[in-house]
Amino acid sequence: MTSETLGHIAAFLTTFSFVPQAYITLKTQNTAGISLTMYIIFFLGVLSWLIYGIQIENSPIIFANSITIVLAALILFVKIKNTLKKT
Repeated sequence: MTSETLGHIAAFLTTFSFVPQAYITLKTQNTAGISLTMYIIFFLGVLSWLIYGIQIENSPIIFANSITIVLAALILFVKIKNTLKKT
């Protein structure tokens, strides 16, 4: 197995591990158990990985973080919306 293939497998697994959380969050709109601070930091980390992947032209990094940033943004949006409702 090449390192590129391993990178794609890792990208697929880590990226799609977020699908169940995004689905449940969007379906229920329940974000009570989600840390806003953690998701902001996570989102910025994923954004940084995406920029890095683009800079070094690494397709597994670009693939994984392009999808993960969308999923994380959806969850973060719902979390922020719910947090603002409480104030």
